[in-house]
Amino acid sequence: MTSSPPDASVYRTLLESTRAIPWQIDWATMQFTYIGPQIEELLGWKQSSWLSVNDWAERIHEEDRQKTVDFCVAQSQSGVDHEADYRALTNDGDYVWIRDVVHVVRNADGSVASLVGFMFDITARKQAEDKILQLQRELEVLSYRDSLTGVANRRMFDTLYPVEWAKARATGEPLSLVVIDIDYFKQYNDHYGHVQGDECLRRVAQSLDTGASRSRDLCARFGGEEFVLLLPATDEAAARNVAERCRKLLAQKEIPHARSGVGRQITTSMGVGTIVPGSQDDPSVFLDRIDRRLYQAKSAGRDRICDTET
Repeated sequence: MTSSPPDASVYRTLLESTRAIPWQIDWATMQFTYIGPQIEELLGWKQSSWLSVNDWAERIHEEDRQKTVDFCVAQSQSGVDHEADYRALTNDGDYVWIRDVVHVVRNADGSVASLVGFMFDITARKQAEDKILQLQRELEVLSYRDSLTGVANRRMFDTLYPVEWAKARATGEPLSLVVIDIDYFKQYNDHYGHVQGDECLRRVAQSLDTGASRSRDLCARFGGEEFVLLLPATDEAAARNVAERCRKLLAQKEIPHARSGVGRQITTSMGVGTIVPGSQDDPSVFLDRIDRRLYQAKSAGRDRICDTET
């Protein structure tokens, strides 16, 4: 027993019962010969208002319009089936993310006869993807930030230092470093406890971050109670001024330190240095030099800045 094929009305009923929106465009006239009635529920534009490809193009978000039209026209002219994601404007001024899946129908001679396809609402998927991307960006930011103090971490410094070094070498601008250590911090922790020690680290970091105030300046926690300031396009005098400003800002906080060997409040020792990198210079050697200056400051009695070799 054979059954007769369903008539056109059955196919149309099937198409119009899906959430995907079917459509067809005549290639010669660029006119819609059909678009599913679901389009009105999704975008608010009446089914009868979809007359030509211009109606389609004008209802694409202006930021997506040109690239989407150019891509679809080029693929269609080449006779290539394709997909395009774009924001379609709704009748009330909002937008919906659409995925258009396009099939090119050819004449017997191979020329393009029409385009048929389906529009799918992918707004929920796009929103989920955007949320994932946002979370990834937030995690990336967190991965470069010290969780205790809120300033950049060692990883961030290790990433930016060679970049700024290369810029300084290319431009001939000076690059400065300040390496900072909190004086007698072990004694502070032993006396006040680690909870108070963590708060102390946060307040010191805040002072240093405020002192290195330009957008390109970087304050990073180097490890333990040690911090580093990366100061691009900063000469020796300016770097010394930044270090002095940081010390003053910290002094203004008046953080008590009963077990300090240099006073009754938290102080720091600093090593400062500046270089215009040449082809023979090494960033790690320069960093070691500034670290040595820090220990010179500590050896000389702490609570001071050392910016020269002894």
